[in-house]
Amino acid sequence: MDRISFLKSLAALPLMSSINKLSDLHKAIEPLETSSILMPSLFIGHGSPMNAIELNEFSLQWQKLGKELPKPKMILCISAHWETKGTFVTATPKPETIHDFGGFPQALFDVQYPAPGSKEWANEAKNTITSTTVGLDETWGLDHGTWSILKHVYPNADIPVLQLSIDYTKDAAYHYALAKELSDLRSKGVLIIGSGNIVHNLGMVDWSKLKVPEYGYDWAIEANTKVKKFISEGNHTDLINYGKQGKAFNLAIPSAEHYLPLIYILALQNKNESASFFNDKAVMGSLTMTSVKIG
Repeated sequence: MDRISFLKSLAALPLMSSINKLSDLHKAIEPLETSSILMPSLFIGHGSPMNAIELNEFSLQWQKLGKELPKPKMILCISAHWETKGTFVTATPKPETIHDFGGFPQALFDVQYPAPGSKEWANEAKNTITSTTVGLDETWGLDHGTWSILKHVYPNADIPVLQLSIDYTKDAAYHYALAKELSDLRSKGVLIIGSGNIVHNLGMVDWSKLKVPEYGYDWAIEANTKVKKFISEGNHTDLINYGKQGKAFNLAIPSAEHYLPLIYILALQNKNESASFFNDKAVMGSLTMTSVKIG
């Protein structure tokens, strides 16, 4: 190599280094850019953890969802099974599969859902919420409210999954307002899932009806029907004020943690977006699997 060529190659080195850095930067921020697709949002009645390993009408419907939905860049799940004082989002790169239950077959405890986490997406979710301080949590993983569903929807576990906690000190109106701040994530390719059950009264479960395909007490069916009516009418106010809707609602929602994920998903609904229902059945008397798709 002659002297002039050598000097030219030296001069090019900082430029190439800058170009490489810019390329790396673009790769880092590319997942966070606005997408041309507005992702739907889902409330899924997750029911028994056994749905994770059983092929039944509920889990088969979850598999069908995975084939129909556009593939998200990230999944953010609000699960009934992560309650905290304050709001947190998981930020660990390799979230643990949490087996937060007891008394089930070993096969259920053997399940692993090794989806990656994402610190970048965790920061994106954190910064999207401005009404309260959102903490980054590196101790929680994916509880069964999340992985029991995703194991069927996205069995390859190749999409980053984060969980957003439920602040148990706040009421439904607070959670509805907070959820609205997450709306922009939908246009960035994020699938937001609320995981719980509309009717969830474990104290009144009729275990003798475990193998019965569909069975609900009158009050459970009444509450579930009214919730669907309010959703179809776009009446979010009465759903936020669920404690004022009478005895059936009080029995259906003895505590809020399984109901609040629905409030998150309803808050994400735009004016012109429809809501549709699936897995709309009562089981064991005091639980409903009714699920909602927005968009």
